Amino acid sequence: MVVKVSPRPRPHAGEILVQVEAAGVNFIDIYRRTGAYPVDYPHVPGLEGAGVVTELGDGVTEFEVDDRVAWVWVPGSYAEMLVVPVEAALRLENSVDSVTAAACLLQGMTAQYLADSTFAISHEHTVLVHAAAGGVGLMLTQLAAARGARVIGTVSSAEKSAMAYAAGAEHVTRYDLLADITQQLPLLVRDLTDGVGVDVVYDGVGRTTCDASLASLKPHGLLALYGQASGPVPPLDLGRLNAAGSLYVTRPNLMHFISNRGDLERLSAQVMESIANKVIEVQISRSFPLDEAPAAHRFLESRQSTGKIVLTMDPVSSNSSCPDSGG
Repeated sequence: MVVKVSPRPRPHAGEILVQVEAAGVNFIDIYRRTGAYPVDYPHVPGLEGAGVVTELGDGVTEFEVDDRVAWVWVPGSYAEMLVVPVEAALRLENSVDSVTAAACLLQGMTAQYLADSTFAISHEHTVLVHAAAGGVGLMLTQLAAARGARVIGTVSSAEKSAMAYAAGAEHVTRYDLLADITQQLPLLVRDLTDGVGVDVVYDGVGRTTCDASLASLKPHGLLALYGQASGPVPPLDLGRLNAAGSLYVTRPNLMHFISNRGDLERLSAQVMESIANKVIEVQISRSFPLDEAPAAHRFLESRQSTGKIVLTMDPVSSNSSCPDSGG
């Protein structure tokens, strides 16, 4: 990582300047850093965080200095100071600390729309959640279990297996112990479902699990491919969907579910309500200081993490310049 000093940013009309206290680390940050998702360079990673308002742009009446706020989908969130558009900022209740807010919003809203809009999980359903001890996976497992659904999870270690069970999974499989996940996982799922298959597969892994996911579905089942941690999925022969029982496949993106202020407020409120009601317990795997962001990425890529990884920032002087983690 190349660290350079940038001038203190200034908010324009419709913007606020925030002293960042914590930023969430997500696989999309890695996708952008590596070029899997093209971005312009120089590029500062990070899309979500939380902190304290220090300055208002012209005409801003929605917030005041010293308000605590959180945000999602604001590029450059790995920073000490960040200009945040008002339409992206969410006021934080005093009961929610900045680290928790930075850890829950992006992944929490992803889990929430997957469990509601992408496929409305109920007690009638059996679901397969890949990476069930990851950030989204843990929340999805908790949401599905709270609704009475039967959850089958996949993980990559004994520790992660215990976490998935604690989150409400009925059966957890360690895919790191399977010699051939494409062949063995569907057989296991069929065995667990009396030969029927699952109603929906939530797959944030991508390349290494997609074929197994499709083969685990019941007729008319849905594959929700919401990420590609193992790499992008190759082009799919749509005839396979017909042959397997008129299956459905979707590749959803959080941005399409929070494209306007109303949807953002609604979805974020659902996440906060789920946390307040103990439906979702936010699991923070590790926190790193901002200058150790490369180590945070390596830790996430290593598959050692469970739950969420966050970056924390030291307080900065109101007159200081700000380190820029671009490069």
